[in-house]
Amino acid sequence: MKTSLHHRFRPFFLAGVLFVALLLPGCAGSDNAEAPPEAEVAPEQTRRTVRVETIVVEPTEFVDVVEITGAVETPEDATLSAQTAGTVRALAPLGESVVKGQTVARLDASLARAAVEQARALVEMAEAQYAFAEDTYRRQEPLYRDSIISALEFENIRTQKNQALAQLNQARAALAQAEEQLGYTRITAPFSGTVEAHLVEVGEQVMPGTPVARVVDARTVKVAAGVPERYALDIRKGAPVEVGFNAYGIPRRQAAVTFVGNVINPSNRTFPIEIVLDNGEEVLKPEMIAKVFVTRARLEDQLVVPQTAVLLDENGTTLFVVERTPEGPIARRRTVELGPSYGKRTVITEGLNPGDEVIVVGQSKVTDGDIVEIVSPTPDPATD
Repeated sequence: MKTSLHHRFRPFFLAGVLFVALLLPGCAGSDNAEAPPEAEVAPEQTRRTVRVETIVVEPTEFVDVVEITGAVETPEDATLSAQTAGTVRALAPLGESVVKGQTVARLDASLARAAVEQARALVEMAEAQYAFAEDTYRRQEPLYRDSIISALEFENIRTQKNQALAQLNQARAALAQAEEQLGYTRITAPFSGTVEAHLVEVGEQVMPGTPVARVVDARTVKVAAGVPERYALDIRKGAPVEVGFNAYGIPRRQAAVTFVGNVINPSNRTFPIEIVLDNGEEVLKPEMIAKVFVTRARLEDQLVVPQTAVLLDENGTTLFVVERTPEGPIARRRTVELGPSYGKRTVITEGLNPGDEVIVVGQSKVTDGDIVEIVSPTPDPATD
């Protein structure tokens, strides 16, 4: 029975073995077939495409400007003080324009005027005494020559004449001093300007040195500012500047540096400069804050990029440029060296070449090797 079953299934077993034998060579051949290289496919599947904006850099002029803060001052600004004691009798009105020598304040002059009259009387008395002594001297001189009077008598006459002259000179000096004191009761403007402040009131008693009024000539002003000491060798008298008063809505003014100090302030490490400005309309007021833009140098043939295009990270100072490849534009990181900066622009001294295409928008989103889609700049609504 077992023998008959063995012979019955043998043909099926042989057929199965033959089928497996025919199938094995095909399986073996599949091990040698070329599969698509996974390393080449993966980058195309994972590489990003980032939208960016770019500029092409070409050599251009760059104006290196130092921006500092200053304040408006008036070269002619005087606080007038009393030079004698007295009671204030009059003050020029606030805001009144005065010319040089015009009275700004007047003190009670009654005592000073009386002193002048007294000094004049003393002068008249001394003049009379001197005239009498001089006449006596002239009349006695011939008598002395004729030996009618002695030498001692004539010497006494000469001495009386000299004493009378000295008393006359003393009286005249006292009169001049009294007249000067009378003049001190008038406080006058040292220059033409405007009465800006009353520092005392009418009827107030003042002493010598008491501030009485302030006179300012604001038709010409100056802007004083401090420049960091690192620019000490760059800023010279006559350097062109722009002075702005943005906080007051006053347009910028073109001017030049009129004074450059030689001493560094140890508290803030700056040196002073001044710029004189015409102020005929008196728009500029003392103590106004000004922005001063001093031209340090004009540089030709510089590669300039927006400051925002420059990145500072662990790689140093870098930016991204666009490299044109068959696969499309690709972002490439460049290490660069920076020059001077001003007005949201900076000079690149190393790392860029003329004609390089620099990413200026989207640079913070790209990495080295990213494919980029370059788009046109978005219009600024403020300029429409």
